[in-house]
Amino acid sequence: MPHGMHARLPRNFVLEERLERYARAIELAPAAWRGRWAEGCWPGIGARQDQPPRFREVRLDLGCGKGTFAVESARREPDVLFVAMDSEPICVAYAAQRVCESGLPNVVVVPGSGMRIREFFSPGELSCIHLNFPTPFPRKREAGKRMASMERLLDFREVLAPGAQVRLRTDSQPLFDFMLTQVPLAGYELLWQTRDARAELPDVPASEYEERLGALGARVFALAATPGPAPENPVQTAELSLAAYLPQDLETLEGLGYAPHGMQATVTNLRNRALREAARDRSRS
Repeated sequence: MPHGMHARLPRNFVLEERLERYARAIELAPAAWRGRWAEGCWPGIGARQDQPPRFREVRLDLGCGKGTFAVESARREPDVLFVAMDSEPICVAYAAQRVCESGLPNVVVVPGSGMRIREFFSPGELSCIHLNFPTPFPRKREAGKRMASMERLLDFREVLAPGAQVRLRTDSQPLFDFMLTQVPLAGYELLWQTRDARAELPDVPASEYEERLGALGARVFALAATPGPAPENPVQTAELSLAAYLPQDLETLEGLGYAPHGMQATVTNLRNRALREAARDRSRS
């Protein structure tokens, strides 16, 4: 869930009490499991003797929000371990509650940031990293905080298995187009992309946040990329301000309908500027 889009708290919500109540779904020392998530979290419940005592894959839902995506994904693939990570304590509490209420043994919630991913996972340990609606941090001076960036993709290379994927879903067209510049800079190969994921990929589990966005008229942009040959000297050459990725013509701006999170003022300013320029052009003709 993007920074600033905090979950609504119900009446009498006490964070510490919630975290304690659902503590059995929360791993507070994730670094201790580095290199052994698949074996260490294997419950053995209902396993056949011909099955190895480990999960088939480990996938990371980075920025899991309330955990809807991770839980539904885990329900569909019981032999895959889903690690749901979020830096917001409120989201951790909600996600842990959802995991406990689901009764699923193949989801674990981790409080943490993607900046520490190499501390928590060993080389080749993850088969997929899901970036579901990461905070766009549209200003240039905050670009270093983005999870969708060349720097983070380079970090992800260290923990991804051969053929593994990074999958991004976002309502921010500027962040999506920025990410398209980052994929080749980090030595990744683009597997697919879509500018209307809800229409083209309807079976992918949707979080509560995504459903709320849909009601507001937002489109969902998505892509998948996999590491290719590592770049020798990766250099950031893309424009870092997301304002640069907004459409500049009024017709396209009006067609956006939905202003990406954190860019409402920028979109309004661009629209107003385009209207002024159009009015000047009419007055001259």
